[in-house]
Amino acid sequence: MNIKNLTVLGTGTMGHGIALLSAKAGLNVVMYGRSDASLDRGFNSIKADLSRLKDEGELADNESEEILIKIKGAESIEDTAKYADFVIESLAQNLELKQRIFEQLDELCPPEVILASNTSWLSLTAIAKNTKHAEKAVIAHFWNLPQLIPLVEVVPGEKTSQDTMKITMDWAEFIGKKTVRMEKECLGFIDNRLQLALLREALYIVEKGWAKPEEVDKAMEYGHGRRLPVTGPLCSADLGGLDIFNNIATYLFKDLCNYTEPSKLMKDKVEAGNLGSKSGQGFYNWSPEDLKEKQMERTEILLYFLKKDAQKNK
Repeated sequence: MNIKNLTVLGTGTMGHGIALLSAKAGLNVVMYGRSDASLDRGFNSIKADLSRLKDEGELADNESEEILIKIKGAESIEDTAKYADFVIESLAQNLELKQRIFEQLDELCPPEVILASNTSWLSLTAIAKNTKHAEKAVIAHFWNLPQLIPLVEVVPGEKTSQDTMKITMDWAEFIGKKTVRMEKECLGFIDNRLQLALLREALYIVEKGWAKPEEVDKAMEYGHGRRLPVTGPLCSADLGGLDIFNNIATYLFKDLCNYTEPSKLMKDKVEAGNLGSKSGQGFYNWSPEDLKEKQMERTEILLYFLKKDAQKNK
């Protein structure tokens, strides 16, 4: 792989996670933040993640310092892009902002430098429409939390070249990720479309009064969710028998939720300011203690699967 120097635009959850993973794999990383405060937050998050990985036995004692040395901070996009072999932006999900950034990077970077976006749903063709080298633009969508969840969706735009797709997948796999390649772009890509379809039905079940929110979540956690780490929906259908799933679909599809607007149940909560863990209340009441406990539980499970993946790849 010819990528040695990586530029990451953004210091938030996704940006600092991508910077950490790339430095851990041995790449030189420049992380762009708009201010000293933004960069401080990014580096503090990296240090906290490194400490957690060290506590879990995923890092040796001296590795944290070696990783940190490979990450530099910068407050100028010009400085970050000047020497990059590959640039990935992980800024706000705002189309006009991303268009401006891509247009600026297209002027600053040599034409061989790949410009990637970590957007979770926007169209790459739209993002790169003002660039002269749209064949070098691509989406590399890391899933949250990037240092714990392996998935990276690699998505082309209308003009993305095959070389750009291959290099992006090689880079993501080099830093330890599992890539999925999309043949064409679509809103939401693969996993967000599946996630939102599942959420729509879960909300519908609660709206209809068929079950309480905690029972819906429990059904997923202790049922279908236990199979998902090993068999996705299409593999599950194969294993269960396509004839059986086809028969179920003949009557159940007609009864599934087909809303084309957001659920009123969720909309009402948002309008009331009940945004979930960030506000302290959503479908559940989130005390600081409850939130910390759930986050720790999630981290433990994700680390378990990371270790399983590492053993499988040996």
